[in-house]
Amino acid sequence: MNPQFTPDPELYPFESRWFDSSQGRVHYIDEGEGPPILFCHGNPTWSFLYRNIIAALRDRFRCIAVDYLGFGLSERPDGFGYTIAEHVRVLGELVDHLGLDGFVTMGQDWGGPISMAVAVERADRVRGVVLGNTWFWPTEDFSTRIFSKVMSSRPMQWAILHRNFFVERLIPAGTEVLPKEAVMDHYRGAQPDAAARVGVAVLPKELLAARPLLERLAREVPATLGAKPALVVWGMRDVAFRPGPAIPRMRTTFRDLVVVELPTAKHFIQEDAPERIAQAILDRFG
Repeated sequence: MNPQFTPDPELYPFESRWFDSSQGRVHYIDEGEGPPILFCHGNPTWSFLYRNIIAALRDRFRCIAVDYLGFGLSERPDGFGYTIAEHVRVLGELVDHLGLDGFVTMGQDWGGPISMAVAVERADRVRGVVLGNTWFWPTEDFSTRIFSKVMSSRPMQWAILHRNFFVERLIPAGTEVLPKEAVMDHYRGAQPDAAARVGVAVLPKELLAARPLLERLAREVPATLGAKPALVVWGMRDVAFRPGPAIPRMRTTFRDLVVVELPTAKHFIQEDAPERIAQAILDRFG
């Protein structure tokens, strides 16, 4: 667990809930009533990322947002590898524990492949799919492969663990307007020291190491989820996940797709355009 940090109830006005998975204690929130939506974060964020979207939707939806093990308020268990396959297994346990049926998934960044891997195994229970600034196929992009190799190097791993590089550098670079200090403090506070950042450090390696899982998703997402109602919300100024190659791939995957472009948003779309995203979800699934 992360006992050193307590979220500000004004910024994060939700009740914390806990699930004892097979690998460790998982923190999540479960707000509102109605059709369930499962919100899946990426790196180096946690359920806090979705706070404004959940606040806007919980009158109409049951909003569930999880912190993966090693992120947010969840445990950092010894012996857990923090790989994508392990995160998928634990999140699947939570979905089954909650008995979610007729649920919509939303994933951004690593939340895309994680949510899709959980969904393909439970396709008969999935109502729809929301994806934003993400992917679910093996990365062939040269810049992404270089990013993975550089961030996996010893100097950068040290910077991620000891200088909180992902929070201090990538969140400001990936947002349209620099988040307020109180918001940044919630990303800092959730991973206060090197021991709390191991999960963050593993995920850049997974861009290449998770290739077998991503190859499977590239086949199974179109086959099992391709006919589901889908929504893509895309920050058009994201330099990491450019719309040019990604959105056409989404269009060929999902036959019933609505694309909503967020013209000024960068990578962390939940910080940059929460109202637009919430409205798009309402329009598509409300």
